[in-house]
Amino acid sequence: MESSTETASNAGATIPESNLGRPRKVRGPKRGRGEKGLWDSVKQQKYLYFMSIPFVIWVFVFSYLPLWGWTMAFQNYKPAKSFSDQKWVGLNNFIELFQDERFYLVLRNTLAMSLMGIVFGFVVPIFFAILLNELRGMLFKRFVQTVSYLPHFVSWVVVAGLVTKMLSIDGGIVNDILIALHIVDEPIQFMAKGSWFWYIVTASDIWKETGWNTIIYLAAITGIDQEQYEASRVDGASRWRQMWHITLPGIRSTIAVLFIMAIGHLVSNGFEKQFLLGNSLVTDYSEVLDLYALNYGINLGRFSYGTAIGIFNSLVSILLLFTANGIFKKLTKESIM
Repeated sequence: MESSTETASNAGATIPESNLGRPRKVRGPKRGRGEKGLWDSVKQQKYLYFMSIPFVIWVFVFSYLPLWGWTMAFQNYKPAKSFSDQKWVGLNNFIELFQDERFYLVLRNTLAMSLMGIVFGFVVPIFFAILLNELRGMLFKRFVQTVSYLPHFVSWVVVAGLVTKMLSIDGGIVNDILIALHIVDEPIQFMAKGSWFWYIVTASDIWKETGWNTIIYLAAITGIDQEQYEASRVDGASRWRQMWHITLPGIRSTIAVLFIMAIGHLVSNGFEKQFLLGNSLVTDYSEVLDLYALNYGINLGRFSYGTAIGIFNSLVSILLLFTANGIFKKLTKESIM
């Protein structure tokens, strides 16, 4: 007992002899300590929270508040009547949607153009960014990059006019080249052939968006450790080997995230391209879900039916997004959530 007392006194602590043999009670954290830490964090980052308020309000007003309009899909909606006076029809609009043969034709067009956009419009920017990164002349590299992403700022109205003029049978540059090279004997009516419409839309979209989509890949490439390239050059790796074994694996996370998001928009690829480039001769190939909802929902005044199309579009997009995210999370350990 005396030796224990001496040890405690040497350590600078005064411990009563009556408490030497008893186990000490470990005090837990004070009540309210966690809340205080959270409040301190909020006060420390208050300016960031204040800056985010307008964006939170914008998302709520334009993304969550309109969900109230989904109730129209379960009504025989009449604009002149109040909400309480609307006639509820249950799932009749959805049943009519899935029984309409036109819906499946439109769904085919949507999936076909979306898949072509993912295959070509997603792959081309990646390789263009890699090749652009390999350019050594900084001035020429910036010039090419600037010229390539300028079409992104051009309206689809202008792009559609350019494409239509280039493919025209009356002075169109494409037909003039084909005739001059003796590939064809007479001009081809490209815009009147429905089977070619998907390829025309995909090519136009690639020309317009490739340069813009390369920006994020170039930013990801700059984050790759340059010592890896130096070590590979010491080992005798060519530039193609460096691109395949260093650059591509280095931006794998970025590719995976953007690919998951692209799959989420598989059935909601907009309608501007199809609306501006299409015509009455290629309607069976140009009409997509968004354009179908516009024609049948607003132009014909069938607001409930158009809302049902929008709900189907949104639910399928959410399902595809979560499915793609789960698959990529298991296979590649990359995900967005």
